[in-house]
Amino acid sequence: MSLESVRAFFAEKAPEITVLESAKSSATVALAAEAYGVEPARIAKTLSLRVGEQVILIVASGTSRMDNKKVKARFGGKPKMLGLDEVADITGHEVGGVCPFGLKTPLPIYCDISLKAFDEVVPAAGSINSAVRIAPHRMAELVAAEWVDVC
Repeated sequence: MSLESVRAFFAEKAPEITVLESAKSSATVALAAEAYGVEPARIAKTLSLRVGEQVILIVASGTSRMDNKKVKARFGGKPKMLGLDEVADITGHEVGGVCPFGLKTPLPIYCDISLKAFDEVVPAAGSINSAVRIAPHRMAELVAAEWVDVC
C-alpha cells in the first residue's frame, strides 16, 4: 500500500535512495528521532492542510511550528489540519507515515525553509515505521516542491 507506493516512487525517480524500516514506531517526531538516531529537528514532518478548498502538504523541520499568520498570508486562507479520516484517503499514507513521496493523488507540496539548516533530513516513507535519509534540496527537487517560509 503506501510503503509500497513510496518504494515504487524511489525505484523510478531516485534508485540510490533506500527506504529504511525500523522495528520501532516512528509515528511522531520524538519516536522517529529515536528510531533513526537523529536530533528531532532533522525529522522532516509533513503537515496535511486544507486552505479553502485546496489540500496542500508542507514539509518542515520536526521542531518547527507552523505560523498560521504566515500560512494565511502565503496561501490566502486560514489553514486547517486534515482530519484523521481524510489523511489516508487523500494522501494514501497513514497518519504518522505521511510524506511527500508516492502520493495517492498529486498535491501541491511546499518545503519550509527550516529544512535548509540541515545537509540531511529524515522524512517518513509512507508507514509508521519507515523513513528515508535525504538532502532537503534533493527532496524538494524530487517532489517539485516550492520553498516557503511558514514556520
